[in-house]
Amino acid sequence: MTVELFGRVITAMVTPFAEDGSVDYGVAEKLAAHLAENGSDGILVCGTTGESPTLTWSEEYQLFQVVQKAVRGKAKVIAGTGSNSTREAIAATQKAAKLGLDGSLQVVPYYNKPPQAGLELHFRSIALACPDLPIMLYNIPSRTGQNLQPETVAKLAEIDNIVAIKEASGNLDNVSQIRVNTSESFGIYSGDDNLTLPILSVGGTGVISVASHLVGDKLQKAIGNFVVGKTAEASKIHGELLSLFKALFCITNPIPIKAALTMQGWNVGSVRPPLCEIPPDLKAKLEKVLQELALL
Repeated sequence: MTVELFGRVITAMVTPFAEDGSVDYGVAEKLAAHLAENGSDGILVCGTTGESPTLTWSEEYQLFQVVQKAVRGKAKVIAGTGSNSTREAIAATQKAAKLGLDGSLQVVPYYNKPPQAGLELHFRSIALACPDLPIMLYNIPSRTGQNLQPETVAKLAEIDNIVAIKEASGNLDNVSQIRVNTSESFGIYSGDDNLTLPILSVGGTGVISVASHLVGDKLQKAIGNFVVGKTAEASKIHGELLSLFKALFCITNPIPIKAALTMQGWNVGSVRPPLCEIPPDLKAKLEKVLQELALL
């Protein structure tokens, strides 16, 4: 069920900025359409890769609408409307739901580091306040300071509209236990490109990807091969792209992917402070990898 809802490859889309630092909605529209035509089943708007911490709610809401229009009928649109304030997350998600988007990504509350009971209450409150919108949980302890435990995920998965999780803990035991504790219809998406195949091997559904900005079709092919049992072919593609996966995380995401897109001619602009430009040495290494993979 969840595969039909969101697909196998979801791109966590960057947010393009103009020279003055404002959101470039025109480039966002073109980039979203390009992604939908090149391997992306879905577009995640205003996630970590989209620099959500430095976007205003007004900017995010407009981005949802721009991307929705650009990919209508071609790809699903998932809105990053999570917050470390439950009230804010509910308000943002309700507003996004009125647009008729395909889903919402809800990150584990960051900085305030709630215990598991608090996490369960947070996500349950959002889901019950937006009963008609499919919700994907997002576990990324390296950024939030708290791990969403498999037992908590299992409880939340019993709620009708909590249908999937983006797992970026890097912990395959976590993923395995979530699969054991939930129904087959509950989607488990890798939050790390380099762990897509390992997560698929323990019952995963697909990937929410950064690399798919550049190699969406190849990721589709790799996952497609894995799903039908052609694991050697899938592993071969994975191996070919491993240097890219590493290069795109040589420094804080989304700094490298924005640099890579710029090298390809996309006017996505810089990152917003407190992020900064990619250092020259890392930029040179990234460019070399892109050239080796014929992406430039």
